[in-house]
Amino acid sequence: MFLIGLGEELWKKFLPKYLESLGASVAVVGLFGTSEDFLDALYQYPGGWLADHWGRRRAFLTFLVAALTGYLIYLFSLSWPFLFLGLAFAMAWQSMASPAIFATIGDALPRERRAMGFTVQSMLKRIPMAVSPLLGGAMIGALGLRSGIRTGLLVTIVFVAMTIPVLRTINVPLAARDSVRLRGVWNSFHSTLKRLLVSDIAIRTCEGMADIFVILYVTNITGVTIPRYGILVAVQLATAIIVYIPSAKMADRLGRKPFVIATFLCFAFFPVAVVLAHDFKWLACAFIVGGLREIGEPSRKAMIVDLARDNLRARTVGLYYLVRSLSITPASAIGGLLWSIRPQTPFIVAGIFGIVGTFLFAATVEENYAGQ
Repeated sequence: MFLIGLGEELWKKFLPKYLESLGASVAVVGLFGTSEDFLDALYQYPGGWLADHWGRRRAFLTFLVAALTGYLIYLFSLSWPFLFLGLAFAMAWQSMASPAIFATIGDALPRERRAMGFTVQSMLKRIPMAVSPLLGGAMIGALGLRSGIRTGLLVTIVFVAMTIPVLRTINVPLAARDSVRLRGVWNSFHSTLKRLLVSDIAIRTCEGMADIFVILYVTNITGVTIPRYGILVAVQLATAIIVYIPSAKMADRLGRKPFVIATFLCFAFFPVAVVLAHDFKWLACAFIVGGLREIGEPSRKAMIVDLARDNLRARTVGLYYLVRSLSITPASAIGGLLWSIRPQTPFIVAGIFGIVGTFLFAATVEENYAGQ
């Protein structure tokens, strides 16, 4: 996961500019982003199904080969329509592998160690997000847009080759196979997991309604330059990485519910803090709040795995994220409509959704299921 992320993040954030260089309009770039969100939702459950039926190792290798096909299509594309085809393959690792990663952590670690396991997973995911775009931007600056992105794609392909022998060492025994269908997987959901899902949908609606507009608000309304915005993003990522390990250790000892509540509150406060900040110093404080949104994320992920039946673990994770992702798909479009009323409006409404989601979780998820 770390190696593939280190490669993908060299070029991933620059794909819209790559599309533009291949002749795509702004509308096409927007459609590409929508397609990415839709595929992310669509691929989750099939990825979990394959991981439960084929085993983790075979599933991981299949997803990685599919993603490699997508990287090669990106690399040799002569016009923008080919990137949509490449996206359909490249998303296999990002989305299909996600339930398998969750399930592997659940398979390999006892309940009391899973929060720390997801902490390590989160850190290994976010370190490339902080480091690789800087390297990718430097390559683009030195080689030009197309050559820089294609060089990054070549590096990613090398990392894929390095990853394959690592994946082949995964040997986690599976529970007995079964023929449970999607409805059966849903019926297997613990009532607490369904309540977590409802509150999570409210929280992610909060995130989706505001986050895509943060850069526009900070640069256009507050007047911060793009390079200084990059510093704010670095502050946010650094905060997240710093809090991961101590919060996971405390969650494994004290229980997970307080840390999930803290995470949900930070999701609610972040968009409001952005609109209340009127200079760079206060924006930095707002982005620290944004980083603190990760304080209970490993605990939330561990709860999902804890509440899943062993033989349905990957499918449960896949279905959970399928329902969540489809439910929040309209959030960004609604945020855009609210922006047209007043730029601050989507941020305030997002904060309200966040408070509602936090209340739902605090009031409906029992401590004995949220804890160790």
